[in-house]
Amino acid sequence: MADRCMGVFGATSSVGKCVLSLLAQHGWQAAAFSRQQIEAEIMLQSPAVAWYQLVYGFSMEKGDKEITSWLYLAPIWTLPAYFDFLAAQGARRIVALSSTSIFTKDDSSDSGEKKLAQRLVEGEANLRAWAEQRGITWIILRPTLIYGQGRDKNITEIVRFIRRFKFFPLLGGAQGLRQPVHVEDVAAACVAAFLASNVANRAYNISGGEIMSYREMIKRVFKVLDQPTCLLTIPRWTFRLAVNILRRLPRYRHWTVAMAERMNRDLVFDCSEASRDFGYTPRPFLLVKEDLP
Repeated sequence: MADRCMGVFGATSSVGKCVLSLLAQHGWQAAAFSRQQIEAEIMLQSPAVAWYQLVYGFSMEKGDKEITSWLYLAPIWTLPAYFDFLAAQGARRIVALSSTSIFTKDDSSDSGEKKLAQRLVEGEANLRAWAEQRGITWIILRPTLIYGQGRDKNITEIVRFIRRFKFFPLLGGAQGLRQPVHVEDVAAACVAAFLASNVANRAYNISGGEIMSYREMIKRVFKVLDQPTCLLTIPRWTFRLAVNILRRLPRYRHWTVAMAERMNRDLVFDCSEASRDFGYTPRPFLLVKEDLP
């Protein structure tokens, strides 16, 4: 491994793909790790990256140099499974992705969403305790609603629903405020936070550069799809019935009434500290064809 080598967990994720490109631009070699099987096409797209598939108890091949710099882009609650591995590699600085869902889903009416928020809480706490015990510098980034490159689980699902049904259902006025953040901006934040020598042992919220209502966000999706805007406002009981029906379809099995309830809740987070400390400058919500699935 080169001296300027970055270990990247979750390298095949949408954020991971962007991170690998940015690291190359900054002159860093990447050792990319994924829990999924690594396809030959991915390796061909990043020939300068050393790829490794993760399995429990994974260890580097004997003779490889230590990797002291790490980006953890997989779910943060999975990180403890690799604490021993990271310690053995001589980890000294790590940036991990969490989510603002830690704040927005902690009081959800859906038990699954509450469990997700608790996992995030525990994941962050475990990282802080482990890193501080070993004198490892940690940085946690919490993105808001991520979109981009047609691989996200937010705007992509909305796009697919509109393409299939030609309308989109809204609960009430759907005036809750949103700050969609592009996946490339999340990746840039990861790299910038790591490279900023003055950033250590802090958690930052990473939001988009524009605030808009949920309704306005959906309108822009219709616009980029070149489809007439068709928003159907329905009462809560109807939404509950519709969700119960949709969840019988594999693609919509994760939909919940709580998701609809948040359409009228402001999910806005200040990212001025990230801007001040490592120059975070997110773009406005500019959805383009390349961001569609």
